[in-house]
Amino acid sequence: MSTILFPAPIFGPVHSRRLGVSLGVNLLPADGKLCTFDCIYCECGFNAAGRTRSPIPTRQMVTDALAETLREMHSAGKPLDVITFAGNGEPTLHPDFAAVIDDTLALRDRYFPLAKVSVLSNATFSHRPAVREALMRVDNNILKLDTVDAEFIRLVDRPVGAYDVEQLIETLCTFNGKVQIQTIFLTGEFEGKTFDNSTERYLLPWLDALRRIQPEQVYVYTIDRETPAKHLCKTPPATLDAIAERVRALGMPCSVSY
Repeated sequence: MSTILFPAPIFGPVHSRRLGVSLGVNLLPADGKLCTFDCIYCECGFNAAGRTRSPIPTRQMVTDALAETLREMHSAGKPLDVITFAGNGEPTLHPDFAAVIDDTLALRDRYFPLAKVSVLSNATFSHRPAVREALMRVDNNILKLDTVDAEFIRLVDRPVGAYDVEQLIETLCTFNGKVQIQTIFLTGEFEGKTFDNSTERYLLPWLDALRRIQPEQVYVYTIDRETPAKHLCKTPPATLDAIAERVRALGMPCSVSY
């Protein structure tokens, strides 16, 4: 099983399928994975296979490295569309997440005022006041909702610790539309069970959740790289397009990545 781990604290820039020229911020160690999910499709691998030996980078380390990179890119006239918090797991795990966001917004305004700041999160800590307030300050608050089906969540997303999807949806509603929802669609078999979250069983409750949340943007996508679990398959482009049309029919912008 091959995995992709990102340098810390800064990596890229890379070209994002959804966001353009993206400079990555990894708030987690470079030598492993730390996450509140253990998704069977995660490009960083399973949690157990990615145990870290190095510490989480400090706020000062992140800010200094980001300042240096932005300064060099600005001096060289390089383009930048977005600064993206992603990396080796869940970025909101960082104890100084909110302060790092403040630092990042200030640096963005100094060097690339037209660039966006994005956070890719599984939303497990979005109920925490400091995390929620920080997410409200970024341009693209992109939170995961793969399904509303508890069995699928246990099998595919595999939360670490307690996870109540209904409570999560209620939390997402409190963003009052200042939230973007990302959902992966895939088919496959794992631990003797088959799944396909593009079927009506999964789609109808998910669409109902979107009606409640009223996100400003929805992203639907499918697996793009090797996954730690085998026997997983992409959802076909025509199916993704049809799902996106149903989202747009609710009055929400929806982009598709194949």
